[in-house]
Amino acid sequence: MSAELFRDIHAPLAERARDLLDRLTSDERIALLHQVQPAIERLGMAEFHTGCEALHGVAWLGRATVFPQPVGMAATWNTELLRRIGEVTGTEVRAKHAENPLVSLNVWAPVVNTLRHPGWGRNEEGYSEDPHLTAHFGAAYARGMRGDHERVWKTVPTLKHFLAYDNETDRSTTSSQMSPRTLHEEELPAFREPLETQAAGAMMLAYNRVNGTPAHTQPELVAEARTWSDASIAVVSDAGAPTFVVSLQHAQPDHAHGAAALIRGGMDSFTDHDADANPTITHVREALAQGLLSTDDIDQAVLRLLELRLRTGEFDGDDDPYRAIGADAIDAPGARELAREAVARSVVVLRNDASVLPLGAPSRIAVVGPLADAVLTDWYAGTPPYSVGIAQGLADRYPSAQVETVTGADTIALIAPDGGYVAADVDGQVVDTSGTTADAASRWDVTDWGDGILTLRSHASGRLLTGGAWPMRADADRVGGWIVQESFRAHVHADGSWSLLHLGSGRWVRVALGGGLLLAEARTLADATRFGVRTVRSGAQAVADAAAAADVVVVAVGNDPHLSGRETEDRPHLFLPSSAVGVWRAAREVNPNAVLTIVSSFPYVLGPGTADAETVVWTSHGGQELGHGVADVLSGDREPEGRLAQSWPADSAQAGDLFDYDTLRQQATYRHQPAPYAFAFGHGLTYTTVAYEGVTLDAAAADAPAALLRHPLFAPRDDDHVVTATVRVHNEGSRPAEELVQLYAQASGFDIPTPRRLLVAYARVRLEPGELREVSLSFALERLAVWDAAAQVSGAADDWLHAGALRVQPGVYALAAGPSADDLPVSADLTVR
Repeated sequence: MSAELFRDIHAPLAERARDLLDRLTSDERIALLHQVQPAIERLGMAEFHTGCEALHGVAWLGRATVFPQPVGMAATWNTELLRRIGEVTGTEVRAKHAENPLVSLNVWAPVVNTLRHPGWGRNEEGYSEDPHLTAHFGAAYARGMRGDHERVWKTVPTLKHFLAYDNETDRSTTSSQMSPRTLHEEELPAFREPLETQAAGAMMLAYNRVNGTPAHTQPELVAEARTWSDASIAVVSDAGAPTFVVSLQHAQPDHAHGAAALIRGGMDSFTDHDADANPTITHVREALAQGLLSTDDIDQAVLRLLELRLRTGEFDGDDDPYRAIGADAIDAPGARELAREAVARSVVVLRNDASVLPLGAPSRIAVVGPLADAVLTDWYAGTPPYSVGIAQGLADRYPSAQVETVTGADTIALIAPDGGYVAADVDGQVVDTSGTTADAASRWDVTDWGDGILTLRSHASGRLLTGGAWPMRADADRVGGWIVQESFRAHVHADGSWSLLHLGSGRWVRVALGGGLLLAEARTLADATRFGVRTVRSGAQAVADAAAAADVVVVAVGNDPHLSGRETEDRPHLFLPSSAVGVWRAAREVNPNAVLTIVSSFPYVLGPGTADAETVVWTSHGGQELGHGVADVLSGDREPEGRLAQSWPADSAQAGDLFDYDTLRQQATYRHQPAPYAFAFGHGLTYTTVAYEGVTLDAAAADAPAALLRHPLFAPRDDDHVVTATVRVHNEGSRPAEELVQLYAQASGFDIPTPRRLLVAYARVRLEPGELREVSLSFALERLAVWDAAAQVSGAADDWLHAGALRVQPGVYALAAGPSADDLPVSADLTVR
């Protein structure tokens, strides 16, 4: 060929990809199926990798802006803000790519699995328990990362994880059982909007099985998703999943059959064996030789991967509009401002019964608890260029106030059997029993993160004790790593002595003979060293002393994202740790002006000791600007805007069974739960009083649309049947209110049971003091559709995926408005004919 069509930026994308494919040899095509695609110098194709983690900012690539976790971003209910966060993230991915061309422009985010159960270990990665809201927020973030250029994408977002993935326990062997109704109403909608609007250009398949079959080999489901977009959708595997199809799931007899099933199922890229592509290439060649795959199967997969690369402007030279983004685009001033804004907009005031908030002008503030001035990052976070904790944020806001920080950790000294104290040097490189007294070198702050999980921080080095080195050290800046090395559990013997179990290795700590060094290597409790424990300072007493002397006390508790709930590890329970309850009690008992400030990746059940807390605030782990953003809201400098996109259960039973994906049967999530939540979906207070005075409809009746094959988005399309409700809201207070006006459909008594309540529209409005506003909320009548297994759609295949259709049942629906799913004071009836 004389012309290189694939370099012609004016040619259709599909034609460019086909031209490039035609230039590739068979071996080159097969090699492109692995995550690490080799360079093909004769065509000017550089080495290419699929996958760059950017869940809430660029991850794993060093310094980058760290925004709130997705569950926190969702609490803003602000798609424009999410889009702007995505824009900064996409820009910083491009900046990393400019610095190192092997940084992929195929971004593995957002996660659009619904948060149907708060016990899921990866709760922090998702947006909402509502699948449509999840899709809406995910599409906004993806749109920002993608950019608005008509031809070139700043990055190509990849939706994770398709499909029905919401448990970590045995995640590669458990099966998510899907009825057609659960599939079409609760699972598929979460992925549709980002693909339909071309905000995302790829999907990652899930580890789990769906109805007994690996999600990685579900051709009908993948084909269904691809029908939603006019653009090509590339499909990548999750890490190691191609091997798991054979080794763990036993779904295929060998890896040649596995490779064939994966490609025929619609998967295009193997993320397997890290950077070693040889096993994948071998398995694909064997599948071809055995007639399990055709060259056409491979070509289709390669074409989709080539289209993905073409979208990034890889072959466009200076015509790539994002090529000018350089490494200096990391940590721009605007990114810092946006990070702070994102935190502030995500903070949710859950309760303010004592009117402690806003704080006013205290002269003395105590900030207590393990998160008093800590900024913790999760597995998919980058390295923030700086971080501001809550105590520092309040100190910056109130420069004339005295701000005291107390973590609530007990300060102890550990005494070896020979009488030596466990001591660390100032660099934390040596930890041994050379101490002679309980001085600074021999003092350790012990933080209890719940369920007996402890971290120990040295006073000498200021860092955490870690079992990841041999001998042990006290040089860890934070809890982290795929296998956490900084967590321990104490076995308390009858005489009060401790033996320490290193949780990362499952080995016990012992003192080496002779040198006195600490080693995490004893196999049994009997071989572990028994340390005497001397409490130098009581954490609870320190909290009480600080709280008693303060005008106001901010109790900062929650979780460390690497402990008791994270990828590979579901939460053991939903309760706030008893250690956190103890910190709250110690502070609240001596100071009524106490704010329970929960910083966490997930909702908690607030049980005895905290259920009656008068003032409760929640934020996710907010990244580098956590402290400033929280201080902005606590001080009243910003009106509270955050609203829950995930319900907080009143008791664990409300959440249902983590392994049962049928929320209708369980009456789980806000859609189906009959009993009030502790803090409902959509809940969040303002610092004033907003009254809902009525709702009217543009028409009292409407005709039901015909049988459907889609759930429409929150923004109705021109061909939807649109209903408009007008809600009258009144700010009766003296402060402005940032209100989230929500509209729900309620129905009962239908032949096919409907959700008890269903969010159909919402709007953010700012109400000035005394302002009365009429807020218009429009939604597509198709939003009321339920899956009717008896409905027949012309041309639909006779299979479990298409055995039925979405349709709107005639009858009377109440359209109710209010500030949360559990608080809907006004309604109007809509008759659907």
